[in-house]
Amino acid sequence: MRIETDDLTRPQVHALLEEHLRNMYELSPPENVFALDLSRLRVPEITFWTVWEGDALMGCGALKALSPVHGEIKSMRTPAAARGRGAGRAVLRHIIAVARQRGYQTLSLETGSHPAFGPAHALYRAHGFVPSGPFGSYVEDPHSVFMELRLGENAG
Repeated sequence: MRIETDDLTRPQVHALLEEHLRNMYELSPPENVFALDLSRLRVPEITFWTVWEGDALMGCGALKALSPVHGEIKSMRTPAAARGRGAGRAVLRHIIAVARQRGYQTLSLETGSHPAFGPAHALYRAHGFVPSGPFGSYVEDPHSVFMELRLGENAG
């Protein structure tokens, strides 16, 4: 598998992001869907990566700079047909490594609370993320799960 910084122009990436948004709206009320569309991913504070196996798109993920010491994981997605093959784990590890390189002290994320998000919760926990409260402009809500990973000197 290879991970590439992506410019969000390829049709396969568009299709994966459309699948992601469609699924988020199936699982959460519209006001609780914080997944970003193409235009909202194409901003300077977001770096977007894709994971490939040959010509097959295996997943994607993004890192949003919230401050010089705080980042947010966005747009983590593996196509339904490619799940369980390690792409999510690979892109998450890549995002964590980049966050450390950037000097972030905290890496945060918001994901859904629906049972379908269970595998994502387990993936994040396996990489040291712990439950946290809302961050940035998020507010406490039963449809959201907030997690963080401390990246400071003494953090895992």
